[in-house]
Amino acid sequence: MSKYFISILIGLLPVLANAQEESINLQQKDTVEYKDQYGLRVGADISKLVLSFMDEDYTGLELVGDYRLTHRLYLAAEIGNETKRQDENLNNTVLYDYETSGSYIKAGVDLNTYENWYGMNNAITIGGRYAVASFSQTLNDYSLYDTEQFFNSTFLPGANPNREYEGLSASWLEFVVGAKVELFANIFVGMSARLGFLITNTENENFPNLWIPGFNKVTDGSNFGVNYNYSISYFIPLYKKSKKKEEENGQ
Repeated sequence: MSKYFISILIGLLPVLANAQEESINLQQKDTVEYKDQYGLRVGADISKLVLSFMDEDYTGLELVGDYRLTHRLYLAAEIGNETKRQDENLNNTVLYDYETSGSYIKAGVDLNTYENWYGMNNAITIGGRYAVASFSQTLNDYSLYDTEQFFNSTFLPGANPNREYEGLSASWLEFVVGAKVELFANIFVGMSARLGFLITNTENENFPNLWIPGFNKVTDGSNFGVNYNYSISYFIPLYKKSKKKEEENGQ
């Protein structure tokens, strides 16, 4: 019996020697792939909706959207319509009373600078937009300063009230800083601050463009304007893209 056992042991020696030559890898390979969601996010600027209910001289609606192009880069756009009535008074005299109404569209990109943990979709973004607006203005009422009476100068009513100026337009560039937070599953709240620079401003020679839809107030002698938006949006997942989870040392 021992003779057969010795013979079997001698026969297994080459196999055991060959097995010892091969290194044993005790580290478990991470073969798990994690997938990021890609899709379209659409929503509305809630600040314009609230202001429309609170201010009888303003009506506005802005739709917002973005599409995830890469891990950090998003295509983004806003489209809206605004109507705003304003007046300027001096000593209970109406200098001018006008209403601006029109539409605008903005398009550009956002870059997400925030590195999410896996499963999170929050964003802190910087980006830019190119924007165009088409609008009209109605000069409801205005007054003229009478300079002929040296000692008793007065304001006289304008001769042609309710004058409408159509075919007005403007274009500008916007630098955008914003943030979006996933409040619930696929539901985001966001805000952004925008610094605009007017490129073109087509206006009537009889009455300047004092306010532009989508741009906000036009300051005399300056091409810069400031705007804000506060949005709520819904993310529509379209597909998933694999991304290997990066593991840090010690975690």
